Amino acid sequence: MLNLDGGEVAARLGRVALIDALERAFRADIHAPARQHYAVGDSGKNLLLTMPAWQAGGCIGVKLVTVFPGNSAQGRSAVHAMYALLDAADGRPLAVLDGTELTRRRTAAASALAARYLARPDASRLLMVGSGSLAPHIIDTYITARPIAAVRVWGRHLERAQAVARGFAGRGVDIEAVDDLEAAVRWADIISCATLSTRPLVQGAWLRSGQHLDLIGAFTPEMREADDAALVRARIYVDTVEGALAESGELVQAIAGGHITAESLCGDLATLARGLVPGRRSPEEITLFKSVGSAIEDLAAAQLVLGRTPP
Repeated sequence: MLNLDGGEVAARLGRVALIDALERAFRADIHAPARQHYAVGDSGKNLLLTMPAWQAGGCIGVKLVTVFPGNSAQGRSAVHAMYALLDAADGRPLAVLDGTELTRRRTAAASALAARYLARPDASRLLMVGSGSLAPHIIDTYITARPIAAVRVWGRHLERAQAVARGFAGRGVDIEAVDDLEAAVRWADIISCATLSTRPLVQGAWLRSGQHLDLIGAFTPEMREADDAALVRARIYVDTVEGALAESGELVQAIAGGHITAESLCGDLATLARGLVPGRRSPEEITLFKSVGSAIEDLAAAQLVLGRTPP
């Protein structure tokens, strides 16, 4: 049985190849039950998540994830994970992978996959809202897969945003940290958010026609990165409908407040990848993709790491 660390996982997960693998996975027949959340300790803030998925004739996978939000204040990652991959034909263990690296890369790839269908083809200015460990992966995936010429990075701590920007020195892209979030939102063509915020950061009043809003960070009903007005103004898509309606703070709170309904969702990654719903319909409309993470993405990434082609 293989045991692959983060460096080995990264070396086997090319950015564009992973986007393509996710697209194939969302077209396939993969079973992914709702993930389970368990509170760790008395605060209720620290979580253990289990995320299984399997494909007949292919592989079984399960990811164990810990989310400890307090780590961010100490300059440590808030999210850690490990992934176990097994053969679906006989249950034989195949590999244990660094789930943290796998999660970061597949999360960025899922957003880039959504952008294939939802962002304008000529979108060239990216705003990264958030300066945590996921931010470099999102930026790297977007600039690798799309014609991004300029990037701005905003974070609650400017020095951390500056550190993210410095990491892309010599990559041939105009990138810098900024401290004016409103101005940066108005400037961007694609706005990607990966934070642990419990209050809206991106305001709908700041958005302009033609933008694509990519919301990644809020994965519990108490968290959110955009306000109700942003959701009202946009055509909304999600990674999976069941997961997003149960876990996305933006959707849960906006529906509870009567600003949108579940029927406001225009599609998910499966219906987009299968051509069952339209993506962007015009250069002028505002699109929004809400990701809470799917075990389908993890399984596709883990199989790509091992070079196994799904049936």
